[in-house]
Amino acid sequence: MRYRLDLVLKPVEGALVRVIGMTERRGFAPRAIQGGADAVDGRWRLQLVVEGSRPAETLRRQLLKVYDCESVAIVALDDAAQAAA
Repeated sequence: MRYRLDLVLKPVEGALVRVIGMTERRGFAPRAIQGGADAVDGRWRLQLVVEGSRPAETLRRQLLKVYDCESVAIVALDDAAQAAA
C-alpha cells in the first residue's frame, strides 16, 4: 500500500535523515519526496510517499517521537491511480 506523509519538521541539520531512517527501519520504502521551507515560519513542509505492508499509523506514531518532527498526517494513496501515473 502507498501512503503520502505530510510532515512539518524543524529546520535543523539531520532532520530529513532521521525521518527517512525511521521510515526505512519501520518497514516502509520511500518512493518520492518533495517540499521546502515555509516562507512564514521557516519550518520544512514535506510530502513523503512511502510504500509498505504495515499499518501507516504505526509509522506516524514513531515519526512523532523524532524530536525534529512537529506533525505528521497520512493520506492513503490509491494503488490504481499510482499505477496510471
